[in-house]
Amino acid sequence: GLLMLSGGIDSPVAGCMMAKRGLEIEALHFESFPYTSERAREKVMTLAEEMCEFCGRIYVHVISLTHIQEELRDNCEEDYFTLLLRRYMMTIASRLAGDHDSKCLITGESLGQVASQTMEALTCTDAVVSMPVFRPLIGNDKQEIITIAEQIGTFETSILPYEDCCTIFVAKHPVTHPILSVIEKSETHLEEKIEEMIKEALDTVEVVQVG
Repeated sequence: GLLMLSGGIDSPVAGCMMAKRGLEIEALHFESFPYTSERAREKVMTLAEEMCEFCGRIYVHVISLTHIQEELRDNCEEDYFTLLLRRYMMTIASRLAGDHDSKCLITGESLGQVASQTMEALTCTDAVVSMPVFRPLIGNDKQEIITIAEQIGTFETSILPYEDCCTIFVAKHPVTHPILSVIEKSETHLEEKIEEMIKEALDTVEVVQVG
């Protein structure tokens, strides 16, 4: 399985929970240099190291999301920014997973925790992929996730104050109950660019072996 590994609390917990069920884990981390720092990347590598006790060796694929984020900032409605970005992240993740024989994607999403994790928003993001998306934390509240993070030893690293790609260009009033047809229509003016940008992002991949 390919884990979408951010620098937050949730995704390392999700990866360890799936590894507990015998799933071999690889990871994908999106960075947005120069908006995100080298320390932010180091934080994610430390999280991967801490996960190795439960997951074994992990290959972390690092991909730059900068160009896509700048295009969305400049060309889409602000309220849709986060959701459109998630759709492109899922598209890139599914293609990377296919290239590396991963059979599923894994995320740390929890229902209703943030605007991009409502039932309608998750429906819109899942619409761009054809493989299973496992969300082992979907029914957990934040305190339950924190408790597990403390148990597996990732919590203190996760709360270090370094930015990740999802904390820049944040919409003030993100849409929480999107309609898929409306979201798809909002992407039409990027049709000629987005495929090129996705390929460009995939070309930036750097693989780091941890553990």
